[in-house]
Amino acid sequence: MPFACIYVPNFPVAASLRAEPELRARALAIFEGKAPLEKIVAVNENGRRMGISPGMTKIQAELCSELALRPRSSLQESAAHAALLDCAQSFSPCVEDAAWDTALIDLAGMESLFGSLPEISRAMADRAATLGLTANVAVATNPDAALISARGFSGVTVISEGKEAEQLGSLPVDVLFSDEIGSKSECPTLRHFRRAGNSPNHAENDNHESDLLETLERWGIHNLHALAALPEVGLSERLGQEGLYLQALARGAASRTLVPIKEPLVFEEAIELEHPIVLLEPLAFLLNRLLEQICARLGSRALATQELRLTLELNPVYQSEIDFQKSFDRSETKNRKLQIFSRVLRLPLPMLDPKLFLKLLQLDMQAHPPGAPVAKIHLAAEPARLRSAQGGLFQPPSPEPEKLELTLARIAGMVGEGKVGAIELLDTHHPQGFRMRRFVSETLAKNQRSKDSSAATFDSSKEKSAVTALRRFRPPLRADVTLENGQPARLTCPKKKDVRGDVLWKAGPWRSSGDWWDRDPWSRDEWDIAVQNEVLPHNQSIALFRLVHDLLGGGWFVEGAYD
Repeated sequence: MPFACIYVPNFPVAASLRAEPELRARALAIFEGKAPLEKIVAVNENGRRMGISPGMTKIQAELCSELALRPRSSLQESAAHAALLDCAQSFSPCVEDAAWDTALIDLAGMESLFGSLPEISRAMADRAATLGLTANVAVATNPDAALISARGFSGVTVISEGKEAEQLGSLPVDVLFSDEIGSKSECPTLRHFRRAGNSPNHAENDNHESDLLETLERWGIHNLHALAALPEVGLSERLGQEGLYLQALARGAASRTLVPIKEPLVFEEAIELEHPIVLLEPLAFLLNRLLEQICARLGSRALATQELRLTLELNPVYQSEIDFQKSFDRSETKNRKLQIFSRVLRLPLPMLDPKLFLKLLQLDMQAHPPGAPVAKIHLAAEPARLRSAQGGLFQPPSPEPEKLELTLARIAGMVGEGKVGAIELLDTHHPQGFRMRRFVSETLAKNQRSKDSSAATFDSSKEKSAVTALRRFRPPLRADVTLENGQPARLTCPKKKDVRGDVLWKAGPWRSSGDWWDRDPWSRDEWDIAVQNEVLPHNQSIALFRLVHDLLGGGWFVEGAYD
């Protein structure tokens, strides 16, 4: 039964490079700790060539002007770990979360789907690179051999059955105790052995692994081949069952079952900025990077999104560009209170287009600017299944949902929110009782209609609305009305000259009111009137209007005209 291991070496550096790909060609060092005692915890290869090594203080590393220093970010490492699991679970549902930088995969039955084991290994490495991670991939007949191989060999490695001891023999012994910054508390293979209850006395001893490694070095054991050749009885007498387990690992003969994870699907990306962003243009540049990463992760799971949640942490201390240029102390920025700015982008259909999402977020940010410099960006996507649609040969072409949504967003940016969409009648007797709702897909609309039909029965004869000849004015025209015996006798509309003259005929009033239990009650009298228009020619001088008297507001309005 084949198993695969995806291992991301130098995990803190890999997480930082995933958030800032432009740093790949530069020397990079990751530091953590409290000022002024920050220490370097991880360095990339370019940094090592410059003499930077873990354990140095940040002050010492700052002497190298070409070195890029970044604080260790738990948000970036969490996002990189989630991307690693997305990569693994896109190939098999049985995945073990071995460490922050390691994922073990059961490949049983996957060859018929993805090809041979070398092809699967290369596909895993390519998928990890697409998600922004440079990973080592190894395939073996047991999970521990695959894990050791991925930690010891770079690139893609495939170990044939029965060749484990031969191919692992050249690796140094310390690969069994590999516990880098990105890993969990101890080596995954030894952690599994100790949790099984085989070595309870050493489970809480932090220095035990270093003692074992020092003992093997004193014996002259420097690689796995030498460890595998030791006599089992003598090794057991000196190191106990843990020594035999290490020898089984060196021979590639250890066997165990995976512990698969079942974590909820969470697609989140975040960036902690070294200096706050003032302008929307650099903010859009970073949003584009986050959107591409989220869409790549969603695509690896064959999913899309119908809701994006953007959360910005604002630093209101930078009120001007001068203050922004003067304030570069990150420690002071952390001590100040940050404000939270949130926006939610809901889509009518599941989509997977980072360029579309970016444009929609840009239009939304232009309409609702944050109001302060941005110190941290957090973007989350709600996963949804990809929509399936098939066009008909005899149906008229309709605009693509992505283009329609972008067009509606641009129109809403010009006319205002709540003024673009479909009209929905409210459950009220108010003549203006309607609201604007967003356009939804035909499938969602059918589901909503089916729910409404199951909740109440309809009379098919009532669904057909009567055709009216009233042409409404939007908004209603304010009018001056002269009354005789409490009834309109003359009408004058200051803003519309062709609505003026004596009232020849009238019908009404029809009084209606409602919403007394609400904060916005209404009460009105309606009249249908015929006006002898003084502006139009004599043969067109009579016009019919709907006149409304707002009893609560005390005003008269011409609501519409009869054609």
